[in-house]
Amino acid sequence: MPEVIDRPENAVQASEIPGFMQAVVCYAPGDYRIEEVEVPTPGPGEILCRVELVGICMSDVKVYHGAPSFWGDETQPRYVKPPMIPGHEFVCRVVALGEGAGEAKNVEIGDRVISEQIVPCWDCRFCNRGQYWMCDKHDLYGFQNNVQGAFAQYMIFTREGIVHQVPDHVPAEEAVLTEPLACSLHAADRAQVTPDDVVVVAGAGTLGLGIIGQIALQSPARLIALDLKPERAEFARRLGADEVWNPAEEDVYQKIKDITDGYGCDIYVEATGHHAAVNQGIHMLRKLGRFVEFSVFGSEVTLDWSIISDRKELDVLGSHLGPYTYPRAIDFIATRKLDMRGLVTHTYPMSQFHEALGVMERGESSLKVAIDPHR
Repeated sequence: MPEVIDRPENAVQASEIPGFMQAVVCYAPGDYRIEEVEVPTPGPGEILCRVELVGICMSDVKVYHGAPSFWGDETQPRYVKPPMIPGHEFVCRVVALGEGAGEAKNVEIGDRVISEQIVPCWDCRFCNRGQYWMCDKHDLYGFQNNVQGAFAQYMIFTREGIVHQVPDHVPAEEAVLTEPLACSLHAADRAQVTPDDVVVVAGAGTLGLGIIGQIALQSPARLIALDLKPERAEFARRLGADEVWNPAEEDVYQKIKDITDGYGCDIYVEATGHHAAVNQGIHMLRKLGRFVEFSVFGSEVTLDWSIISDRKELDVLGSHLGPYTYPRAIDFIATRKLDMRGLVTHTYPMSQFHEALGVMERGESSLKVAIDPHR
């Protein structure tokens, strides 16, 4: 298990907030620069936070490499808006409050906080119906320059952001997993697991492990994790998987048939981000089964849709972000109802951002890679 680094808990005094800070700034695919930029000043309703730790997500890797789902192509508009500071998995300390922010967000200077990844507009069709995670404007910290992210020493929580407090006793290496775990909980909820179900979760990375943990709490008949990296099996079992199979070494289709009287699994959750896992799930499911798509892909995925319709009549469900799940995620981490210790395998200083990004992308003996912007 990697070393947990002791970090000071006391808030920075207002007089100690610097005028400038180090940040990673994205200008274009592959063009990420470590720069000295001004520390932002919180406006009305805004919160200035000192970033304690920030995780690197595989979506950050895909943005770095210019994935069309973020940068746009002939069929989809550009989503990212550079120049921007990336980083949407973070834990912070409040160091300054804009007018009215303390009362509106129920926070004080010194509080340990996170803000949900999405920054809703609160005025579109979806926000007005309580479906804020599908906000039509859809600002996300770290993807647009009006909602700068956490690959920086300080960041602003905007007045529209949804803020949650994090207990002081939770190590930063666990607290920083709140955002990915919240997303995982939503995906697991979408699966609608019952005690009779044989469930397959493809992918035992940080997000897949969170899905495994939540589904295990729902006591399915069998919970199977699939992953190509053998070192992740221990984590998957610790979080509740009954078995962990490696598709590169075993005939996972036959194994599923063997334990389901030839029918196939009841539920398949895709959390790998690899094209092959999508087709794997479509073929592995029984008739009238349920497919939950969780990943963000670097390019378009193709499959035989007639299997979904004419052959099996499958339910296909998407899962996006972590709506209404942050309080549960914080509680699960704080109480270790889901034991997230050791999932942050590497922590780098900001100066080694590019190296950290490469370690996250390769995934060799690594799960979650984090940046400590003050090291």
